[in-house]
Amino acid sequence: MPELPEVEALAVFLRARAIGHVIARAEAASFAVLKTFDPPLSALQGQTIGEVGRHGKFLDLSCGDLHLVIHLARAGWLRWRDDLPDKPVRPGKSPLAFRLALDDGSGFDLTEAGTQKRLAVYLVRDPQQVPGVATLGPEPMADDFTVESLATLLKERRMQIKGVLRDQHIIAGIGNAYSDEVLHAAKMSPFKLASSFTPQDVATLHAAIVSTLRDAVERSAGLAAVDLKGEKKTGLRVHGKAGQPCSVCGDTIREISFADSALQYCPTCQTGGKPLADRRLSRLLK
Repeated sequence: MPELPEVEALAVFLRARAIGHVIARAEAASFAVLKTFDPPLSALQGQTIGEVGRHGKFLDLSCGDLHLVIHLARAGWLRWRDDLPDKPVRPGKSPLAFRLALDDGSGFDLTEAGTQKRLAVYLVRDPQQVPGVATLGPEPMADDFTVESLATLLKERRMQIKGVLRDQHIIAGIGNAYSDEVLHAAKMSPFKLASSFTPQDVATLHAAIVSTLRDAVERSAGLAAVDLKGEKKTGLRVHGKAGQPCSVCGDTIREISFADSALQYCPTCQTGGKPLADRRLSRLLK
């Protein structure tokens, strides 16, 4: 799933190519992708793209008085094309979900792999009309995301820190991959309770969040949209690396189930050398 660093890189990519261009047409190739109906999609035609922003994992294209807000979900992606086809898109079994064409013939397609169609496009007058945007927690790369504000978010919250980092209502933009990376950088167990954090723990976690996300954004700077996925995989230290040696200590990276997915961690770096119990597997064996 694209997370804050990739979505920020896509925003930078689009700023260099789309700002100032007039929208020639916007087409939904999937009945499920468009989540709003007022204003209609046809209202985008003739609008000039003025800015490209980001809210957590949401892209936000300002188009006159309207906002085209995009959430790529787990398997979605943005594919820029310098020469888009002229033919109208047709709903079908293709990965294509949405197309935005600009006045010079360029534009982008939104595609989604797999059978679970969760990619979402909203056309609204205010980004806060998008439910997922309206309920976002603070931006972890903003100046006001301080050690003190993080301490307030964690205080008396009896949740495992892995779940806290993934919860978009608590902190915006961090998903499964970068929560693994942050906890590895902080040398913390993913099962550590947020309410148990000492002031030093909070400071360590804050530094890991900021440095991990900033490093990922910097690595993505200047890359074409097509290259961002590959860069993300290359830059990850633990996520998706189960069975491989940890780049810090050489121990074998482990994987366990967590919520609706899996997490990866290094026992030596994060859990005092002790492998974590896979609780889902334990329940199945009972």
